[in-house]
Amino acid sequence: MTANVTIYSTTVCPYCIRAKQLLERKGIEYKEINLSNEAPDVRIELMQRTNHRTVPQIFIKDQFIGGFDQLYALEREGKLDELLA
Repeated sequence: MTANVTIYSTTVCPYCIRAKQLLERKGIEYKEINLSNEAPDVRIELMQRTNHRTVPQIFIKDQFIGGFDQLYALEREGKLDELLA
C-alpha cells in the first residue's frame, strides 16, 4: 500500500522504531527524516509546526497525526487503513 507518510525520528528512539515496524507490517511505504542527521533548524521548524517536542512525529498526507501512541490508536480503532487509502 502506498501512502504519503512521513516520520520524523531520531536514531535511538524506541517509539520511532515501533512506528516504523507497524507501518512495515502493513506494507506502508514511508519517508523518514532522521532529526539526528539534520540541521537543528529542521527540528525547530517541526516543533513550531506541530507544537510537539518529542519523536516520532508522523504525518499522513501532510496531516499531523501525532506520535506512536496516536498511530497505534488509529490502527486499534480500525481507522488507520482509512487514512492511508
